[in-house]
Amino acid sequence: MNASAKSILITGAGSGIGRDAAFALAALGHHVHATTANDAQAEALRTECITRQLPMTVFRLDITSADDRALAAPLELDVLINNAGVGESGSLADVPIERVRRTFEVNVFGTLELTQLVLRGMIGRRRGTVLFISSIAGRLPVPFLMPYSMSKFALSAAGAGLRAEMDQLGAGIQVALIEPGAFHTGFNQAMTARKYEWMATGSYFSGQTARLQAAEARQFGLLEAASTRSIVKLIVKAALARRPRLRYTAPWVQGLGVRLARIFGA
Repeated sequence: MNASAKSILITGAGSGIGRDAAFALAALGHHVHATTANDAQAEALRTECITRQLPMTVFRLDITSADDRALAAPLELDVLINNAGVGESGSLADVPIERVRRTFEVNVFGTLELTQLVLRGMIGRRRGTVLFISSIAGRLPVPFLMPYSMSKFALSAAGAGLRAEMDQLGAGIQVALIEPGAFHTGFNQAMTARKYEWMATGSYFSGQTARLQAAEARQFGLLEAASTRSIVKLIVKAALARRPRLRYTAPWVQGLGVRLARIFGA
């Protein structure tokens, strides 16, 4: 490990962007604590580490579990990457509230509780970086995706607010937001499909589900980037920066689209 190597914990590293970012940081020689939501994901990730010959510390860390979060307490972390998240979709007019509550428990409350725990050590050492993996969906309302979108709006607000607070504290803590657009990791398809478990019957929109599914398939086909390379590059850049920007967004064209939509009142 090189002399400038950082100790980095990333949550939700069992798949997708989190897994790819963990391997990218490990390949640069950093000590990566790659955590997953469950034991099965952890075991699969350990096997992949052996295959790739990239050493990482891998363990289960369900961010909604106080016992699991406590595993991070003894670690002297330079960087916390809050990537763990879940997705729910569906009509706000009749989505079962427990689905919305679960989304906030993971994406907002669990994330904040882990961040507070890690910050104790960082503030004491007067150094550290906290990244929140939010979403472009946290900047622009997306119909039938609002349970997820609302949680990411909240997470983006939390990240921006915490950055300002840490600047005022003057303890050397950096905070930044990573806002991925649509990437072909399977997350979007799984999230949008779940709403049809209850919307197909009994929803105000049950007669429109076939049209909604077709529209989603077309949208993902047009928007999803095949590779996570662009967003992983930004995660690495923000994690290692002395003073990261507030926001990093990729693919850039989707970020531009969101900015233009907000300018024109969307």
